[in-house]
Amino acid sequence: MLKDKDIREPLFFFLEEMYGKVRILEEKNIGRSRADAVMVTDDAIFGIEIKSDADTYARLARQVEDYDSYYDMNYVVVGSTHALHIREHVPEHWGVITVETEEEGLDFYVLRKPQVNTAVTFRKKLEFLWRPELVKIQRSHEMPAYKEKSKSFVVDKIAVWEEEGKIASKDLQSEICELLFERDYNTIFDEINEYRQANGVHKRRRLKKRKKRSR
Repeated sequence: MLKDKDIREPLFFFLEEMYGKVRILEEKNIGRSRADAVMVTDDAIFGIEIKSDADTYARLARQVEDYDSYYDMNYVVVGSTHALHIREHVPEHWGVITVETEEEGLDFYVLRKPQVNTAVTFRKKLEFLWRPELVKIQRSHEMPAYKEKSKSFVVDKIAVWEEEGKIASKDLQSEICELLFERDYNTIFDEINEYRQANGVHKRRRLKKRKKRSR
């Protein structure tokens, strides 16, 4: 029986062979779900949900809804126990990859190629970026800095500029993909702290409620 951990690495190699230049990011929170993996190419962001032989469809409907809110295209990758019926459980625009065990390793087969997800918006895709990365987009399009504003405010402003045609959709898509490609997790948190210090932004602390003492 194939498990999630058995599928991941061979799957990522398979996707690299199929798409060429890609970056794989694992375990990303999206809405009420967590994407098993995210694949970034030059011009698209793919969500990848893995359903191993040990998994069920119990959470799949909710996961499909969340994936379709964030990603340009989506794949579901399934073990042989799900291969016959998986297309009944995901929308037609979702791609389907099946995986089976062979003598030489795992064999992957594209049962259905993904189509563009028309439900996704730039507001959602911009949420993937951190504030210093959003600043790069603002500067490249000569937008106001909005230094005193929240990240969600800046995301909304960039999305509005795209909707009004002040930023070409193709250009914004390429910039988001490029920033995700270039992100260095060894330095990004230093960049975030530097941005906060330079702009007087302080991380909010959550105050713990004191428990009432029983008398």
